[in-house]
Amino acid sequence: MSFYTSLSGLNAAQTDLNVTSNNIANVGTIGFKSSRAEFGDLISSSPYQAANSIVGSGTRLKSISQEFSQGSVSQTSRSLDTMISGGGFFVTKSTSDGQVRFTRNGSFSSDPDGNITDANGNPVQGLPVDPQGNVTATGLGALQTLHIPATNGTPKQTGSMSLLINFPSDADLPASRSNYSASNPYAFDPKDPQSYNNATSTTVYDTGGNAIPASIYYVRTGKESVDPVTGAITGSNTWDAHMYVGDKEVFPTGGATPTTPLQFTFDTNGVMTAPTTPVAYGSVQPTGAVAPLTITANYGTATKQGAFGFSAVSVTQDGHTTGKFNSVAIDPKGLVQASYSDGSVVNIGKLAVANFTNPNGLHQAGDTNWTATGSSGAPQIGEAGTDGRGTIAESELEMSNVDLTTELVSLISAQRNFQANAKAIDTDKQMLSSIINMQ
Repeated sequence: MSFYTSLSGLNAAQTDLNVTSNNIANVGTIGFKSSRAEFGDLISSSPYQAANSIVGSGTRLKSISQEFSQGSVSQTSRSLDTMISGGGFFVTKSTSDGQVRFTRNGSFSSDPDGNITDANGNPVQGLPVDPQGNVTATGLGALQTLHIPATNGTPKQTGSMSLLINFPSDADLPASRSNYSASNPYAFDPKDPQSYNNATSTTVYDTGGNAIPASIYYVRTGKESVDPVTGAITGSNTWDAHMYVGDKEVFPTGGATPTTPLQFTFDTNGVMTAPTTPVAYGSVQPTGAVAPLTITANYGTATKQGAFGFSAVSVTQDGHTTGKFNSVAIDPKGLVQASYSDGSVVNIGKLAVANFTNPNGLHQAGDTNWTATGSSGAPQIGEAGTDGRGTIAESELEMSNVDLTTELVSLISAQRNFQANAKAIDTDKQMLSSIINMQ
């Protein structure tokens, strides 16, 4: 009988060793929770047996319980690395069988379709929100895959440009104008830097959101001069502005001719005297544009000429393409927000967090995933920071909660238990051998 009693002790020690070894092996696994083997004694007796004559029959495994205490924190630089600070589990849906699973591993990423997935490629589940970020439904039936659209909004065609330019008063006429005369006018060519003084550029957009380069070339056409003797002022400070949208030059409406560029004039103090109002340009459809563009340029009242270098202080326009995804952020309540190139911010949803009446009843599914069972109770799904659920920490990961020192002590203890039971079996063997060899 003692042989089988010790054999149960050997099995128990082996199980304890296996559990401890598994804990040690996963000391670096994100979101791993340590386990502990719990044993109970075996008693073989009958109601008619005297209470003081019962001998135990060994030990048996009662359960392998899990320890769901908080693991250590690891700081990262990824916004999709998240951690639940407190109780609860992230919710995912298996791509293989569609089963809802629960995990503490918040190492999330985005797949090619824009879905937020866990480390195993399973879609992370969230709760729907309104435009203000308030949850509109909770529970299992409200779960939805958190999806980040690659684009947002609709494109807007450029209708106006605002510019603030500083023109240098000492700028010379371009080389191609040095021999200018009424019979020998200069020839502006955007490909010839000698035919203009300076240039600015920006990007405008057509109705389809297609980006089109817009360049403005500034040419000094007149220069004021002062007679050193009489002080008389001759000439005038004038500039031409040639605007190109894509590969087409566009001219202001109402000019002297349909091909007259925008003309600037400045007084002696450098104050712009023309244009004094926004300038409307004619319609133009450059190569690649899906429709014509009609742009108004506004140089304001701050554009001036003075003793400084040429500078485009600001060049802005009111069009934009469809917003392209830039970044994602997650707040402590689990609200996932996507930012786009057009400046818009979209509330994608809130990370669903599940609580259980008895977490120890969860079934381990591997890869730090659990599934609900009758023992665990149904998942109580809601938003982070409510009803005992922990808050969400962005750019942090929860590491394993394994205490390596404790596990090493348990390893030694399991080894000693194994050796002691093995010694008991050896002793039982020697006793049997002695009995058999009696004469």
